[in-house]
Amino acid sequence: MKRVLAVLAVVFGATVVVQAGEPRVLFEDRFDGKPGQGWTWLRENPKTWRVQDGALEIRVEPGAGADVKNTLLRKAPDRNQGKIAIEVTVTFTAQPTKQFEQAGITWYQGGSPKFKLVHELVDGQLVIIPGRAPAPEKTVQLRLVLEGEKYTAQFRANAQGEFKTAASGTLPVAADEQVGIQCYHGPAEEEHWIRFDDFRILQLP
Repeated sequence: MKRVLAVLAVVFGATVVVQAGEPRVLFEDRFDGKPGQGWTWLRENPKTWRVQDGALEIRVEPGAGADVKNTLLRKAPDRNQGKIAIEVTVTFTAQPTKQFEQAGITWYQGGSPKFKLVHELVDGQLVIIPGRAPAPEKTVQLRLVLEGEKYTAQFRANAQGEFKTAASGTLPVAADEQVGIQCYHGPAEEEHWIRFDDFRILQLP
């Protein structure tokens, strides 16, 4: 008979059983009322973000990676301590209309964006970048898996079913790493809002 290993942990005074081989939640935020502890805003515009209907909503403003408004940042987990995953569900509340209009996860090093996993409008089609995997749905769950210098960019439509891999490659480890959620390349003449929900950082087995 196969032996099942488990460990005991005390979380907020309660003892829980964590099965060996299961992901461990290092941080999660459902944006219930406001962003949780540990976040900081980069180029905050208080008029163009809100918490509404149980999710964080940010207006997709004009701009690019170097001057994006309302990036929500936090210290990244140590990639040298094992395999981790960053997840967030993003929803376009209005059909994207501007080339490269996008939302998702960005990896920062030394205060600058170095890598992104986003749902993006490219040449009239919604795709996952990197990889340009087709993703026509308005809602996708993004998952960035990191192990040392290796990354795997994954997604699943409507946060259901199995994750699909859009791309994989290397992202060298550097000092002062942060992970952020953001959106940009929005139209100036229209209000397009992105919903961000179920942000999690996981330690994977």
